[in-house]
Formats: sequence, structure tokens, C-alpha cells
Amino acid sequence: MSTKPIRVLVLTCSTRPGALGPAVSDWLIETITPRAAELGAELAPVALGDLKLPLLDEEDHPSSGVYRHDHTRRWSAIVDAADGIIAITPEYNYGMPATLKNALDYLGREWAWKPIGFVSYGHTSAGTRSVQHAKQVVTTLRLVPLGATVAIRIGDGLRPDPARDTAAIGLLDELTRLAHALRPMRERSTAAPGPLPGSYVRTLTSNDAAEVAVLQRCCWVDEALTNDSLAIPALHESIEDVRDWLSTWHTTGICRDGRLLGMVRARRSGSDWHIGRLAVVPDLRGQGLGRWLLRAAEAAADPGCHRAELFTGAKSLHNIALYHSEGYQTMPPAGPDGTTTLAKPLR
Repeated sequence: MSTKPIRVLVLTCSTRPGALGPAVSDWLIETITPRAAELGAELAPVALGDLKLPLLDEEDHPSSGVYRHDHTRRWSAIVDAADGIIAITPEYNYGMPATLKNALDYLGREWAWKPIGFVSYGHTSAGTRSVQHAKQVVTTLRLVPLGATVAIRIGDGLRPDPARDTAAIGLLDELTRLAHALRPMRERSTAAPGPLPGSYVRTLTSNDAAEVAVLQRCCWVDEALTNDSLAIPALHESIEDVRDWLSTWHTTGICRDGRLLGMVRARRSGSDWHIGRLAVVPDLRGQGLGRWLLRAAEAAADPGCHRAELFTGAKSLHNIALYHSEGYQTMPPAGPDGTTTLAKPLR
């Protein structure tokens, strides 16, 4: 499961003046905020009334992703940034409010593979028929509705209710777990395919620091044993150290089902393209992932770079053989720290 933070869009759906929705939203945010902090989740409250979305007025189909209006682009950015949604909805005439249906219809890709939970309110049914109506629509958009819900039967207002508070926290717990589980689906839907069946390629960011730290410590243990030295930075970097360099290097990762299978980083150094931290999980070595990553790093070189350069342990004969087979030449002299420098012309 990913350790990256989860952003939860808390969506107040009713736009009717005097509606109970804002009060329900305030209660929900206050109730679940402490638990969200424990789970590493960020709550992002949004009221549909503030967005002022007109009835769907885009000429192109939402699946095209072509948006002609600023209000659509703003709405797209809000939903795209979310990992999960909690919809606070009343029930109107046995169904969800038209404002929620309209907001759903505006977008396509942005909804896919995100969990959605419902906090409903109403009189006799506590808004549950609105939720059942909404579930028919959201599944078509590849949103994944939770089993957990919160249904509030309103009378004289929103009275304190410890059981309701517990249900709200349970809804957040389930949504967060499902958002983590669905993250590979979200990433894969927008990423380039990788070299192994089911794998995909994406740029790694500082949010991936924990997974990167685990991968490189796993991989560089072999290097330490081979070169009889523990003086290898990758073995000693903290999560903060990894987060820092991820923000300045172009780092490519191969992932599958949420697992980081391999990575390589690169950046410009003068007129050289410096490549490093080429790593593949031990159980998948020998399947061409390292060679694929090396070529991907070379292909990403800045146009002004004339040479690719990399370093490896002087006793890492398997690595050196791989680099020689890819056209790299050993550059004298050997490094004082027991490393070997290799380089090849680009283009």
C-alpha cells in the first residue's frame, strides 16, 4: 500500500438557500479532522454553490477532456487533485439533487478509480434514496462507492449524536483505505505502459520518498557486499534526504499494482547527462528492466548534453558488463572512493 498522503474532497451538494448542507459539512469536518491527521489525509471542503456551475454547457463530450469554459477547467482541477470524495447530499423527490448530477456529468477521466462516500440527510429515509440514486451514476464514471455511509434523519436540526460521529470516522477510515488501494489504478490510467505486462511508467516525486528509500536500501546491500564497503550514500540516506534529491532529479519509476519495481534518476551536469541510482527489485532482475530504465534515462537527456555519464562500484562486474553492452566506456582514472566512471556519447 502506498504511503503517499490522500486528498479527500468534501463536497457539499445542495445549493438551496437555507439548506442544512453547510451545517452538516461543518459537523463532518470538525468530527473527522483529528482522524484525518492520524491517517495522513488532507480534507478539501468545496461547496457546489460556490463553483457556480451552469447546466452542462460544454460542447465536447467529457471523455474528450476538452473544456472550453473556465468554470469547467476549475472544476476539473479540483476533482483531478482529489484521491477520494465524500458527498454531502440531501434527498429531493427520491433522488439526488440536480446540482450533484450536473457536477458529475461535467467530467470524465477525473472521477475514475476514486472512492466516494456519502453523508446523506433527509426526513423519513434520512436521504438514503438519494444515495442509491447517486450510486447508479457514479459507478458509470468508475467511481467506487463505499459500503459505509452516514444517514442523518433531520428534525429540529443537527443534534449531537456520538453514534453518528463514530459512523463518520468509520466512513473516513474506509475511504482512506480504498483510496490507497485504488491508487495504482488511478496512476496506470494516465501513465505510459511499462516493459512488463501490467506495469506502467511514471515520474517519481518527493511523495514517493518512502518507497524509493526502501528500494535503494534493498538494492545497494548487494553492492556493499560486492565492493566490501558500506560507504554507499544510498544505504544511509534518510527519508528527508531522498525527498530532497527527488525534487531536483528527473527520476523515472516502473510500477505494477502499487509496487515500485525499478527506478533511475538523471540530471544535467554541465554538458554531461548524469545518470544514477539505477535499481531493480531483486526478484525481477534479469528481465531487462535495468536496460530499459537506462535507455529511458538516456532518451530524456537535455538537448544540449553531449555525453551520458554514470558511476558504479569498481568490483560491480555485472553492472559494468551491462553498461559496456550499452556502449559505455570505462573512463580512467578510478575514483578515490572505489568507484568506476563510465560514459558514452549521446545522439
